[in-house]
Amino acid sequence: MVHLTSVPSDAAAKRGSVVEGMENLKFDEPTEDEVTASVYGSRFAAQELPEHEMPESEMPREVAYRLIRDDLTLDGNPMLNLASFVTTYMEEEAEKLMAEALPKNFIDYEEYPQTAEIQNRCVSMIARMYHAPTHSNEENAMGTSTVGSSEAIMLGVLSMKRRWQNKRKAEGKDYSNPNIVMDAAVQVCWEKAARYFEVEERYSYCTEDRYVIDPEEAVNLVDENTIGICAIIGTTYTGEYEDVKTINDLLVEKNIDCPIHVDAASGGFVAPFVVPELPWDFRLEKVVSINVSGHKYGLVYPGVGWVVWRSPEFLPKELVFNINYLGADQASFTLNFSKGASQVIGQYYQMIRLGKKGYRSIMMNLTRTADYLAANLRQLGFIIMSKEGGKGLPLVAFRLDPKKGHHYDEFAVAHHLRERGWVVPAYTMAPHAEKLKLMRVVVREDFSRARCDTLVKDIKLALDTLNSMDKETIDNHTQHLKKHSASHTKKKNTHSHYKGEKHSLQGKHGKTHAVC
Repeated sequence: MVHLTSVPSDAAAKRGSVVEGMENLKFDEPTEDEVTASVYGSRFAAQELPEHEMPESEMPREVAYRLIRDDLTLDGNPMLNLASFVTTYMEEEAEKLMAEALPKNFIDYEEYPQTAEIQNRCVSMIARMYHAPTHSNEENAMGTSTVGSSEAIMLGVLSMKRRWQNKRKAEGKDYSNPNIVMDAAVQVCWEKAARYFEVEERYSYCTEDRYVIDPEEAVNLVDENTIGICAIIGTTYTGEYEDVKTINDLLVEKNIDCPIHVDAASGGFVAPFVVPELPWDFRLEKVVSINVSGHKYGLVYPGVGWVVWRSPEFLPKELVFNINYLGADQASFTLNFSKGASQVIGQYYQMIRLGKKGYRSIMMNLTRTADYLAANLRQLGFIIMSKEGGKGLPLVAFRLDPKKGHHYDEFAVAHHLRERGWVVPAYTMAPHAEKLKLMRVVVREDFSRARCDTLVKDIKLALDTLNSMDKETIDNHTQHLKKHSASHTKKKNTHSHYKGEKHSLQGKHGKTHAVC
């Protein structure tokens, strides 16, 4: 998901001074005799970095590299970013393979046929991991790589909508008002898919003691215009697995012809290894398509995703384009066309390097670390909102105990942790439970037990510091951070034309989306 940036006007692009009153001061440009061959002795080090207009002349490559690298040091440390599910560690050999593939355009099958074959291998492995039917050549599963789960979900929604439309047309019925049923805790790409493809959203809302979809309520929302139900294996808020089996069984019991798409963006590489007995995939007859993010617990750098369909029946033929591109015939179903091959190759490396045993070992370790962190946070007085013992993603969602009458909230704790370099997000729960504030730590592959202990110490220190401060001091400090934080200044990039929209869950309910 990429933010929309407003291009500043010429007047706005004129750089003002960092310190007020310095606008009119002029400094001499360095002379030829004063310029050296070193980066910081060059004239470029004494100039502003270009921001809005491409410079007229070039600069030496080593200078460009160093100045950009210096600029990027202001970013946070990815390993301390506990907000994101996205992979932050890969082995050196994987990085080398991916770097060697950077010049390859993945879509050029004629020039890079083995890269295309590697994608096919990944699709086959993932489909089998999800128990796709493999007994018939006519009903075999199919799938494709995507830029991420957002594109995969778009393709899943598009195929469900077109299949529903074809059925309605064949029956001579109206096909102008499709709807889709989902949990209000869905990631924003589901809202985008529904809006972009003109599908009405029907939500099963969370409550203050239930943070996932209600299966019975979801099925009751289904009518003749429903293209499908979205069920999530690992919600972004609390990491909980939604009860796909109960939704499936209710549809079967009531003889309702409605497919299920499983959003396994986060849990698709966790559940098969930690809770292999849990039925959520193609073992259930109503599940027709599944998406997963390779760049989350698939252990690949961003961005790669995958989507798999049970059989050709659920991917309408008219959505697939047979094209001849650069000399080779190929079938294409994608919103994207040209893209790099590196992430697909990285996924294949991880799958054959680790195998099922390797993935199982990593996911079990992450689950143990998450349980260890949850136990420590509970001891510190927090209420744990996420599942433990492998019943959800390896993350810990937690909140302050309201009975203890704290004069600060979860956002204040998050601000103090940020001062130590940790990015631990605080946010409000999904609509209809938005009064609940919570924090979340995502346990990734590089979050070791030792690093977990350091985090616990820093959380304890943050609590001790906040407890020693009065409410007015905390409020003033919070307002100061909101006013002067780097993330706050970036809001200037949002064009005023797009502010105040009322069509999204955020616009309607003030929903805050958990980082994914």
